[in-house]
Amino acid sequence: MKVDFHYSTDFYGMNSAELGHTCMHLLCKAGEGSFVFNEHCYHIAKNDLVVIPMPDRVRNLAAHADLQVEWFAADYKFLQNLLPSNNYSIGGSISLNQDPVIRLTDEHVCHLLEDLHRLRDRMNDNHLEFYRELMGSLCLTMMYDIFEAHARREATDSHTDRTSYIVKQLMALLATGISRTERDVSYYAERLNVSPKYLSATIKRVTGHSVTSYIDRHTIPILKDYLNDERLSLTQIAELMNFTSLSYFSRYCAKHLGLSPSDYRHSLQPRYE
Repeated sequence: MKVDFHYSTDFYGMNSAELGHTCMHLLCKAGEGSFVFNEHCYHIAKNDLVVIPMPDRVRNLAAHADLQVEWFAADYKFLQNLLPSNNYSIGGSISLNQDPVIRLTDEHVCHLLEDLHRLRDRMNDNHLEFYRELMGSLCLTMMYDIFEAHARREATDSHTDRTSYIVKQLMALLATGISRTERDVSYYAERLNVSPKYLSATIKRVTGHSVTSYIDRHTIPILKDYLNDERLSLTQIAELMNFTSLSYFSRYCAKHLGLSPSDYRHSLQPRYE
């Protein structure tokens, strides 16, 4: 799969239609600007970082004449696949969907500028055999630097409203690995004492993603681990993961891995010339 990477210093280019599948990382270096995201207006100034998945949702961009920014965007799924499913990235992405602006220290700004410039300087090296891996490692470094700054912001914030509580409780449930056997939205709604409709609407509103997408994101690493274990037959894996039939198990694999279970296992085998 070809992955497009984008770098620019054009503030008004951040919500281009071609970036709709990406995650945007914009650093304000000087001046001031503003934008609307999820029906809220955000103001940015020097040392502010903006992280927005699917930035085509941004509206009403406005900039002072002295505004200076640098931004980097990459395919959202590509970035998500770089991180373990039970990572800080899940909770972080939820928080950033509610407030995408992070105030950085001077130290964080220096680190992030180094990350952005490395990505800018290497993004056109797509002739390299390990281009995806190279860019993936540079993106991962950038994301962990962002997590460090974001974690500091979260340590000073407290979210006690009911919707935030529901989101956090769902993520806590999924972090236990329960999705190995439980992948139905109604199961999680019952555990959280809400209706499936309420749970789905709340998660979608707060995070921008569906409950099912979070369930799948926690399930897929478990599935891969089982498929990597040659001691387990496909029938055993289907039973361990509580699939009602082997055919349903196969369809799930094909949908989320792009291959049938047997083909996925075959792809793991070393190839000899």
